[in-house]
Amino acid sequence: MKKLLVTLTALLALTFSGLAVAKDYKAGDVMVKQPWARATLGQVKNGASFLTLHNMGAEDDKLVAAAGTAAKRIELHSHTMVDGVMKMREVEGGIPVAAGSMVELKPGGFHIMLMGLEAPLKEGEMFPLTLTFEKAGNVDVMVHVAKGGAMKMEDHSNH
Repeated sequence: MKKLLVTLTALLALTFSGLAVAKDYKAGDVMVKQPWARATLGQVKNGASFLTLHNMGAEDDKLVAAAGTAAKRIELHSHTMVDGVMKMREVEGGIPVAAGSMVELKPGGFHIMLMGLEAPLKEGEMFPLTLTFEKAGNVDVMVHVAKGGAMKMEDHSNH
């Protein structure tokens, strides 16, 4: 009993210390790995969420939408080079995830844009998103907020 209590206490401490490990989620044949976002600074009203999609199936799929209550508008975006200038644009038709492949939504590439944040994104907190895939359907995920300026979700699973 004492060992169980120590284990549960350690798990709770990790969860509430901001070191919680980003969880993986599954929708059909698509695995959603480590959804995360950067903490926002000051009065910034926009943010972005990132994750990795792994299509473990034999058919291509596509991330077609993201929704949630963290922001007034949530869209799929990408950075593209236009006349030597990097521009952010909404992705028309969704983000393809070919059969047997992985697609990383990351800073400087595909991402989930959060426009008109309802509250600042604070390091260590979490917020929900619902991802919609063309074939795999919907999956609810919890997005972990990393420090501002982070380029990837830090893995604390070995702590």
